[in-house]
Amino acid sequence: MTRVLALPVALFATALLAIAADESRETKPDEPEAFDVEPPILKQNLSDELSPAPGTPDAEVARLEKQLGRAKNNAAGAERFWKIGVLAKVEVEQRLLKVVRCESDLANARVASAEEKVAELQSRVASGENAKEELESAKSTLAQLTETAQVAAAKRERAELEAAEANLRRQQKLLKLGIAQKSDVIDAQEKLAQLKAQKK
Repeated sequence: MTRVLALPVALFATALLAIAADESRETKPDEPEAFDVEPPILKQNLSDELSPAPGTPDAEVARLEKQLGRAKNNAAGAERFWKIGVLAKVEVEQRLLKVVRCESDLANARVASAEEKVAELQSRVASGENAKEELESAKSTLAQLTETAQVAAAKRERAELEAAEANLRRQQKLLKLGIAQKSDVIDAQEKLAQLKAQKK
């Protein structure tokens, strides 16, 4: 008896739900209602200083400084997260490698900016303006930045080589366990060989 009544009751309830859904669609317009409230201005979107024109070396330096700050923030707690099991060791290594890469890119961008400034000052001196002291100062700054960029590039090469070696060891272990494929090990070997060839 219960089975006989259950089917018609279920069909009747489904029909009522379908009718109610149709009525609610008719009453609601397709477009969402406009909001009168504007979202608050976020603090990180405000900048006190005027940003340099895009495409200039100064703009590139500013962009890379922000990128480096974000990379450092991402890498800051990575070791702790790895220890408690939230992140994989690979992710921690990648975050640290990204910091080294950003530092190297930033050092190179600063050198490019300093070179542009030196070239500008040289043209001013050639045109007869009295900017020799500024030029000497800019040249010494350029020399320091060039040295810093070379150190950062060496650090980057070393870090990338170490990361490639660690990846190769990891892929070999995974292959022994049957998790990785032979092609993964070959790719890791090729990457390591490529980095070693670039270093020579």
